[in-house]
Amino acid sequence: MFGRETKRTWGRLALIDAPLHAGQLLTLLIIALALGLDAFSLGLGIGLKGIRLPDVLKLGAVIALFHVLMPLAGMFAGHYVSGLLGDVASTAAGILLVLLGGHMIYSSLRGEAVQSFDHRSLWGLLVLAISVSVDSFSVGITLGMFAANIWATILLFGLFGGLLSIMGLLLGRKVSGNLGEYGEACGGAILLVFGVLFIF
Repeated sequence: MFGRETKRTWGRLALIDAPLHAGQLLTLLIIALALGLDAFSLGLGIGLKGIRLPDVLKLGAVIALFHVLMPLAGMFAGHYVSGLLGDVASTAAGILLVLLGGHMIYSSLRGEAVQSFDHRSLWGLLVLAISVSVDSFSVGITLGMFAANIWATILLFGLFGGLLSIMGLLLGRKVSGNLGEYGEACGGAILLVFGVLFIF
């Protein structure tokens, strides 16, 4: 029992101190952009309905926070799962990304409308932030299986999630609603491609 707990502790430390290579940084940047495009599309949908500048900053900050917390939880869960799956962890991670990317593309093609929540209330703010950050939890599981650098991951995810959601909110009143659907589709396509690369 002591040996198993020791292994888990060292595994968590390895996840935190994982070396950051140029290839890994580029991969994290692209995935962060893909997830940020989902937040961008949500921002456009809300912005089209009208939103005040203080609410834009508040919603953007909360989305950024959840884009840090959700992948962080996912990475620790993924690291634990990788220990259970062993050699098939990379294939399982790739399948997860393919399913997630396919779902994002499918949702955008169906033209699912942004759910109506009052972003000015605490409940509405939390629901919107969580709904757009769930995907980052799933991706976090995948990255945890590969022991990606945890600090780079959560900083990039938070930065892109917050900035792109704010950009979407600000542009929402000036552009066509179709742009949000294309943004989600592009993000889904990026995740799908990475999933296929992980599998093969």
